[in-house]
Amino acid sequence: MRLRTPLLLLLALVLAGTTAMLARSWLAAQREAVTAEAAPMALPTPAKSVLIARAGIQRGQIIKPDDMIWQPWPEGGLDKAYIVIGTRSPESFSGWVARHPIAAGEPITESKIVAPGNRGFLAAVMRPGMRAISVPVTATSGASGFIFPGDTVDILITYALPSPEQAGGNSNSGPRYEHKASETVLHDVRVIAIDQKLETKAGEAIIAHTATLEVSPKQSEIIALASEIGKLSLSLRSLVPGNSELQAGGESAAVDSSNATSAPTFTLDHEVSPLLPKPLQTRENQAVEGVTILRGGQKGGDSPAAQPASRGS
Repeated sequence: MRLRTPLLLLLALVLAGTTAMLARSWLAAQREAVTAEAAPMALPTPAKSVLIARAGIQRGQIIKPDDMIWQPWPEGGLDKAYIVIGTRSPESFSGWVARHPIAAGEPITESKIVAPGNRGFLAAVMRPGMRAISVPVTATSGASGFIFPGDTVDILITYALPSPEQAGGNSNSGPRYEHKASETVLHDVRVIAIDQKLETKAGEAIIAHTATLEVSPKQSEIIALASEIGKLSLSLRSLVPGNSELQAGGESAAVDSSNATSAPTFTLDHEVSPLLPKPLQTRENQAVEGVTILRGGQKGGDSPAAQPASRGS
């Protein structure tokens, strides 16, 4: 008994010491794990991105932010002329013009584009053989300021038509009504400037007083004459081409930016409101019966549009 008791005490001390050491080691391991989880993770170095063309850009095309996109680029292939992310933004090149064609995926450099106001801008933005002409616009005739450089528009003219009595020289046939008409004179004309601004900020509407258009020499003559005849308005065209024009009739055809004739379209005032009187000669009543008039026993025929409504004897 005397020898067994000290052995049991020694064994208990060894077990207690071992347990304490194991517990201490486990607590230290847990503390290191918690510290490692709390430490911030090392972020990988971001790859440099350059500004490239999202799709092919033609020479003379007015560039918009949507035409460009950032693309990661290998460090070994970076050129000093490339535009690296963090130095410029795509919006800063809005309104610039391509001096040379740029293929899809090709990096954009300042040698391939020209800024508004710089020398050679108009020479780059205008196609060969084209002219620049300015037309007056208002908030209503200019689509409330949402026509920007690079958009394409149709040009409409609204003017007064002479009444049949005025055309025939009869001024004593009762009250006269001056008919109104609206006609599309040019199709698919490109806008190259609004007022004197050749570029716009993204989402910014400009209530302009003049719009500068790119036209052919013949179109410039049409616009100059149309501005003297009546009031001009701009109709913004969709980016997606389509055959949505409805032919209203007429003999003259409008001319588009490629000098090709399009379906003639015009609208008379009585087509807008049935309460307005119809002209004596329209598409609906061109076939009218003549009126027989007796003068001195001789019989003659004439149409109501050309002959005053009076009885002969």
